[in-house]
Formats: sequence, C-alpha cells, structure tokens
Amino acid sequence: MRKLVLGMLFILLCIPQHTYANRGEVYVALGDSLAAGQTPYSQIDAGYTDFIALQLMRHQKLAHFSKELSFPGYRVQNVIDSIQTEPAQQLLKNATIVTISAGANNLLPLISHNANNGSLAFSQLSVNFALNEVRLQLKELLQQVQEKAPYATIYVMGYYFPYTSVHEKQMIGATKALALLNDILQQEAKAADAVFVDIYKEFGERSVKYLPNVSDVHPNQLGYRVMANEMLAKFIGNRSLQLTEKNMPEPSPKSFEEILVERQASDEVALRGVYVASYFTANQSARPLMS
Repeated sequence: MRKLVLGMLFILLCIPQHTYANRGEVYVALGDSLAAGQTPYSQIDAGYTDFIALQLMRHQKLAHFSKELSFPGYRVQNVIDSIQTEPAQQLLKNATIVTISAGANNLLPLISHNANNGSLAFSQLSVNFALNEVRLQLKELLQQVQEKAPYATIYVMGYYFPYTSVHEKQMIGATKALALLNDILQQEAKAADAVFVDIYKEFGERSVKYLPNVSDVHPNQLGYRVMANEMLAKFIGNRSLQLTEKNMPEPSPKSFEEILVERQASDEVALRGVYVASYFTANQSARPLMS
C-alpha cells in the first residue's frame, strides 16, 4: 500500500445552506488542543478530529471538514467566543457533525503536577468552582451550537487521565476530579440530546503507550486514534469505520509558529468568505480511499 501523506487544503467558499445535501458529512471540530491535534512535544499534527475526517473520507462519507475553530488553551468560554463570528456561523449552519473538546483547560491549570517526583496538588475548593463553571458554560455552549448548527449531531468528547508518572497515593483526588468532569460532560450532553464519547477506560490510568511524555498531558497519534475510533463507533453504531494502526498517516508535526503564520494568512482571506478544511493525499487518485 502506498504511503499516505496527510495535509490540509484551505478552500475559500461561500456556502449557501444545504449546499452539501446528499454529498456527505460536513464536519466541524470545536475545542481545545486535543481538537487541534497538539502533540506531547508542543507541536500540531493530525489529531483525533483529523482521523475522524480521514476515515469518513475513505468511506466516501465526507464532504468537508474544518478544525479552524479549535485552538490550544481554549476553555469552554473561549469555544463559545469562537463561534460568534460571521465566518464561524456560516460554517456551522452547514454542519452535520460537530465534535466538542472543552472543559479540561478549566480544570487542569488548577492541578500542580511534578513529573519528577510523581506528585499532584490542588485546592478542592478551586476545583469545585471550576467544575461548576464548566457545567454552566457547557450548557450555554451546547445551546448555541444547536442554534447555529441545526442539522448537526453534536458529539461531546470525554477526557482521559493525563498523569502517567503519578504515585498511586497521589492519584485518588485527581482521578475523582477527572471523573467529575466527565460526569458533567456526559450529563450536559444528555440534557442537550448530544452524544457523549467516553474515552477514559480505553486510555486507562497509566498508559505511556498513548502519553509518552510524562511532563505533558497530550497524547501521541496512537492516543488520538483511540479517541477517533470511539467517536466513529458512536457515529456509525459499530466498528466498521475504525482506523487501524497500519492505515495511519505518517506524522507531520508543525510548530506553533508555523500554525500561527498559516492562521494569519487564512484570516486575511477569511474576510471574504468561509474556510473549509479538507484532506488531500499525495500520489492518490481523486476517488476517496477505502481502508
């Protein structure tokens, strides 16, 4: 099998409502660094959102994909703010799939992690306040996404335990906080008739296979593959769209500086339209690939 090269092609389009009817899914990814595809080494590469789009394309189910509304560091309120612009609203009104990764950045900055000695420390009062903030803001976010993307099924992504080097005695409080965050995401998703995607069990609590940098909370591409597969299983109702390791694209990380330059160039053109990100593969025919 020839090696796939994964890239992003930003296409200027003025998109009327229903343009993509019967042509496949219009997938818009919202959220934080996980939605953007941040690596364990402070770069951006293909993440779970890219892998979801790749598998939809391979099975001739994708019309368009964008993760332009995702950015590292986003809290729930930042995601709410990101969908207020006219270009974002034009994009969302055509969406048929929306994934949301939001909430971890409200919580994790409150947890002091020392990877060298395997310790964690946090204020329970601050954590409780942050979790309540997530609950209130996520409710608002889901309401707004439903209004702006009336044809979309919304998938709320859960979170994994990100501290692989922590001593057993230090894990109890942090695992409880992460469990509460996932409970909130699941409850608010259910209340909004959205779909919650649980990835906690698939990752496990000490999976260095997916989290190779003990000083960083982001997964490698194997971890993102797990996240994509769990979402795709919810989407299709079975495991027929699963991305296997042998069909993963080669890594192609970019620095934040490179991403910001691309974003700046994109913003200049976005004044005249809407960006829709889609995949292309080198040395392949125009026909969508089948895995």
